[in-house]
Amino acid sequence: MEQLLVHCAQAIDNTDATPAQQILWVLNNIAPPDGDSNQRLTRAFLRALILRAARTPASCGMNLNIHKFSLLDLANFVHLTPWHRFGFTAANSVILEAIEGRTVVHIVDLSVTHCMQIPTLIDSIATRYQGRQPPTVTLTVGAFTQQGPPMFDFVCYDDLGVKLINFARSKGVVLEFKAVPTTPSDGFASVLDEVRTRQEQMRFLYGNPHHHHQEELEEEALIINCQMSLHYLNHVEPEEDPSVVMSMRSMFFKALRSLAPTMVVVVEEDVDFTSRNLVGRLRSAFNYFWIPFDTVDTFLPWGSKQREWYEADICWKIENVISHEGDQRVERQEPRTRWSQRMMEAEFRAVGFMGEAMTEVKAMLEEHATGWGSKKEEEDIVLTWKGHNVVFATALVPS
Repeated sequence: MEQLLVHCAQAIDNTDATPAQQILWVLNNIAPPDGDSNQRLTRAFLRALILRAARTPASCGMNLNIHKFSLLDLANFVHLTPWHRFGFTAANSVILEAIEGRTVVHIVDLSVTHCMQIPTLIDSIATRYQGRQPPTVTLTVGAFTQQGPPMFDFVCYDDLGVKLINFARSKGVVLEFKAVPTTPSDGFASVLDEVRTRQEQMRFLYGNPHHHHQEELEEEALIINCQMSLHYLNHVEPEEDPSVVMSMRSMFFKALRSLAPTMVVVVEEDVDFTSRNLVGRLRSAFNYFWIPFDTVDTFLPWGSKQREWYEADICWKIENVISHEGDQRVERQEPRTRWSQRMMEAEFRAVGFMGEAMTEVKAMLEEHATGWGSKKEEEDIVLTWKGHNVVFATALVPS
C-alpha cells in the first residue's frame, strides 16, 4: 500500500493525471473505510492525496467531522492513551526535582493540551511537600491563537484559571494564573516578553534596599514546559531561504537561554516531517501514523463516537503533512536528534531523567495496553509502541 501511495504521489506531483487516477481507483477499492488499521491508514493518505491533487485550500468543503472538545472531553481523551500522558509524567518528575528547596516557582506552559498536565503536577507538589510549606507557583500559559489540530482549538482561559486556582487551593498550594495570547508564527514572543518583564520586576524588588524582607527573598525558579508545541514554530532553514539568517526554532532556544531558566522540558513526536520532497514526507508519515491507527484498537471500541473523533484528528494531521505547503503546513515535526542539536547550539545541555522518572513512566504505561514501552536514548526518555519510537522527552539546563 505504501508503494502504491508513493507512485500516486509521484504521479500527482508530475501532473500525470491518468496513472494518478488509476492508482487512486485501486487504492479506493483496497482500502475501505471500515477496514483494518492498515486499510484505514491508507484511506487517510488516499484522501490527503486527492485533496492535494484537487489543490483545495485548507479542508474547504471536506467534512472531516472534527469534534470540538469540552475540557472534560479533552481530559478523558488525553487519558485514554500514553501519547500525551508520557510527556506529562516524565516532565512532572524532573520539574519536581528542579524546584526542590525553592519557595517561589514560575512555570511557563507551552502545551497543545491546555494545562491538562498541571493538576497532576500540583497534586505531586502537594504530596511531596506534606508537612512542609509548598512553593508558591505562578503559572504563565501560552494561549495559542492559532495552532494545530482543530479538536484542541478552544478553551476559555478565564474558566480554566479559576478551576486550576481552586484545585491548587484544595491541595494547599498557592497558585497564580496568567494566560498570555501567543502564536507559534512569531516564536511565542509575547510569552517570552512576559517572562522577561517579570524577571525585571523581580530584580527591581531584590535590588531595592528599602525592601524589609531582603534576606527572605530568593530568586524564582523558572521552568519552561513545552509539550508538543515547538514543531508549530515556523521551519525555514537558511539553506532554503537566503533571507533567513537563523531558523525560528534555533532563535527560540537562544531566546530561552537568555532568560537563564532553571530547567526547560521539551516533549515532541520523534519523527521527521520537514522534507521538502513529498514522497520523502509521505514515507515518513506512513511509517509513523500506522502507530495511532494500530493502537486505537486497544482502547476504543469499533464504531464508537470517540474513535471517530480520534481518527478524524489523525486524518487532519496526515492531510496537513501531505496536501498542504507553505504556511498552511504546520505539522513539521523534527526527529529527537535534530532538536538536541538545536538545544546544544543554544548552550543547553540535557540532564537526563532520574530512576524515579523511569519508574513513574513505567507505572503509567502499565495502565495501558501491552505494546507501549519506554527506553532511554542518551539523556532522553522515549515512548515506544511495539519497539518503534513515538514521543521523546528531554530535560535541559543552561550549560
